[in-house]
Amino acid sequence: MEFGLSQEQTLLQDSVNRFLNEQVPLDEVRKVATADKNDKAVWQGLAELGIPALIIPEDKGGVGLGAVEAAIISELLGYHVTPSPFISSAIMAPIALAGKRDDLIANIAAGTCRIGIAFGEAIAAKDKAGVSASGNKLSGLSLFALDIDADYYLVATNDQQLYLVAADAVERKNMATIDLTRTTCELVFDNTAAELISNDTEDFNRALDIGRIMLAADTLGAGQNMIDQAVSYAKEREQFDRPIASFQAVKHMCAEMTAGLEPCRSMVWYAAHAYDHLPEETRLTTCHTKAHISEVGKFVAKTSTEVHGGMGFTDLVGLHYWFKRIGFNRQLLGSPELLRQQAAKLQGLAA
Repeated sequence: MEFGLSQEQTLLQDSVNRFLNEQVPLDEVRKVATADKNDKAVWQGLAELGIPALIIPEDKGGVGLGAVEAAIISELLGYHVTPSPFISSAIMAPIALAGKRDDLIANIAAGTCRIGIAFGEAIAAKDKAGVSASGNKLSGLSLFALDIDADYYLVATNDQQLYLVAADAVERKNMATIDLTRTTCELVFDNTAAELISNDTEDFNRALDIGRIMLAADTLGAGQNMIDQAVSYAKEREQFDRPIASFQAVKHMCAEMTAGLEPCRSMVWYAAHAYDHLPEETRLTTCHTKAHISEVGKFVAKTSTEVHGGMGFTDLVGLHYWFKRIGFNRQLLGSPELLRQQAAKLQGLAA
């Protein structure tokens, strides 16, 4: 049995990595983070590579690949701290809309339609926030909805029903987070017209599970980049007339980061494989994977910054973009504490 990427998966990885190296350098990320540009040009470039169509079936205009391939791409996007609506529009939305709005799915595959995700209040209650439905009307408030530039939003009510809302029908307010490479917004509903997509909580959970896997993969990529930067910096930075990489303490820091992060790649790949082929394992595996990688990512972000010393806090190095990406991923779609609690319930260890 081969535990690794196939030739086709490696070719996909190489082509996307080449595009990101050429088209999304750190200077481009800075422009998006400082609001000098938006992410539309990056997304259009990814659309030309077929990324929005990645997991959409071929008969719906997509590429027809699976969660493992999507995780490979998500890891690369995290490695390059890429500004894009990949997780919301290319991953969660097609899963939730499958068999319900094939017209929108075809537009997503073509890269001409972006779908934002507003699941926060259905995952965990928030003070003064929540969405309720009455017929085909929504009322309430949803916080930290993904993608302020979306054309539509998939909104989960408090009881995990899924509704589709046109962006121009809802009031949007920008919500700044520590991660300036991705946009979030506050959605205000006041008897807002909406289309019921599903009242089956399993549809909500299936979209949520794959979103969590992609966030784990994104953190994996961001963490790997921070390790690579720390090692490279340690080889170049000299103290007492020799590179700091020769100091045992620095060697240990880099080794601990690598030892902690490397097994996470197998966790992500297995979670993605389970999503496609082992549905009975998906929910538990997903909870464990995102919770664990969130903790490892936090350690890697902290330690990599320490290896850089004072330079690690400067925008010249730009390490903070990956640091903040990992921090945002940690909380998005469920914190490690919430995920461990859900895993305990799934295993009958908690009420």
